[in-house]
Amino acid sequence: ESQYFNLGTQNGMSVREMIAVAKEVTGCDFTVEEGPRRPGDPAILIASSDKIRQVTGWVPTHSDVKNIIADAWKWHYSHPEGYEHTK
Repeated sequence: ESQYFNLGTQNGMSVREMIAVAKEVTGCDFTVEEGPRRPGDPAILIASSDKIRQVTGWVPTHSDVKNIIADAWKWHYSHPEGYEHTK
């Protein structure tokens, strides 16, 4: 049986907030191109991990966006060729 699960933190952040954190953590001042909201995009969308917690007992160990981005940046920076080249 297959199931679908969200792994969100249940704390909403805007795209602009995520970009600001990414710039802060990486030290990169990259260019951002903003456009209008696409048709059908919700004004607010926050993922809840309630279902996976109830079904499997899973509890997230990482919920601070700053730490998540820092960990991902560190890995990608140290593996510029990607996952396939770590084997």
